Amino acid sequence: MTSSTTFVITSPCIGVKDSACTEVCPMNCIYDAGDQFVIHPEECIVCGACVPACPVSAIFEEQDVPANQYSFIARNRAHFSL
Repeated sequence: MTSSTTFVITSPCIGVKDSACTEVCPMNCIYDAGDQFVIHPEECIVCGACVPACPVSAIFEEQDVPANQYSFIARNRAHFSL
């Protein structure tokens, strides 16, 4: 089941990959994608626990992703072949 919204990890995560977000995620839906973390959109329950845990403010609800970061919405979905 796909939720109508999800969280997306954007460019500030690249090269940082602080695992604080993965430690607080109750669904374990944050995955290592090489240079950054990504959130599985079908596993995320949109609880928001990851947002304040991110030390670089890289996590946004999909509808709130800044315009200059829209490519990360597609990158996130592509990682999971969605």
